Amino acid sequence: MLSSPGSEDSTGGLPARSVKSAAVFVGSSGLGPWQELEIEAFLRRFVKQRCPVIPVLLADAPQQPQLPIFLQGHMWVDFRQLDPNPMVQLIWGITGKKPPGEPGIKPPSIIQTQPFEFETATLGKNHQIHRSGGRGKSFKEDLGNGVILEMVAIPGGNFIMGSPENELGRMDTEGPRHNVTIQPFFMGKFPVTHEQYQAIMGKNPSYFKGKKRPVECVSWYDAVEFCDRISNRTGKTYRLPSEAEWEYACRAGTTTPFYFGETITTDLVNYDGNYTYGSAPKGQYRKQTIEVGSFPANAFGLYDMHGNVWEWCQDTWHDSYKAKPITDGRAWVDNENNYRRVLRGDSWGNHPLDCRSAYRADNYPDGGDGVVGLRVVCVGLSPRTLQ
Repeated sequence: MLSSPGSEDSTGGLPARSVKSAAVFVGSSGLGPWQELEIEAFLRRFVKQRCPVIPVLLADAPQQPQLPIFLQGHMWVDFRQLDPNPMVQLIWGITGKKPPGEPGIKPPSIIQTQPFEFETATLGKNHQIHRSGGRGKSFKEDLGNGVILEMVAIPGGNFIMGSPENELGRMDTEGPRHNVTIQPFFMGKFPVTHEQYQAIMGKNPSYFKGKKRPVECVSWYDAVEFCDRISNRTGKTYRLPSEAEWEYACRAGTTTPFYFGETITTDLVNYDGNYTYGSAPKGQYRKQTIEVGSFPANAFGLYDMHGNVWEWCQDTWHDSYKAKPITDGRAWVDNENNYRRVLRGDSWGNHPLDCRSAYRADNYPDGGDGVVGLRVVCVGLSPRTLQ
């Protein structure tokens, strides 16, 4: 246990309230099992006092270290050759500020992308679907046995996060609206499917069956582990999207409730069609997930951002954006508020109101049923398109 400079004791003798920050080093030897009650009680003192506690994974740390539940979801500093800049991350975690121009910060890795074409759609006032073509860039990750994960390049930009007060069905949790700047990243073209999850995790928890359907019954912890495992396998940095990244990617430049317009139809989204939104008529209730990519994509080339399954985000839950709106696209994670996580996108079993781009939901991180899945992002890459 290390306290910040100026502390009188680094062994725990100093009251937790006078420690500015702490780092816990995790390896194959040292502190011993995380499950020891004395260690957990010691760490909990710092967390209770809202003192940042940063788990530091040493080179010999196990692949899946067992952290106490109140530390799960905290930012890790990883010296297992998974984090390109562990010291920078450690300084960032302790001070809350990323060192500008820090030597050793690696430039983004070059990734070869290929252009792809897709169909997108808009929904007119008379509920007529107008289809058109779009073009995007992506790269493909080989997960083995013919299973491919396709990642779409999402351009950086600015957008207004949240919903306007006059939007039908607006919730107080969706405001206040605020400007957010997003850096370029890659996002899964589809929610993670059964076959992709099986290829990485060696199991499939889904209730519904079909290798091209989105995986469900996935907890937040399972989703984070999926990202960690695919990162280990590929050497790239995969993670869950921040809430801001998710909404930016879903909107794809639009400001309407849905990325195809002001209202919704089950001809474009898989939700409970017994319920309506605005002037839209009732539609089909499929009572299950369907294969990913069954409907047109949004303007970025992403499929199923509305409906089918809920998708986990990194962020801890907050009742609104009032306290600390994030303006740079990072996840809003409170280490002392680690018991609920954000979900976005809605599912096959929910109302169309919940499908809106700005709608926010939450669940316990160990929760996950037949309506909850995931979508991954990949960061730290600079695209170079093959002609």
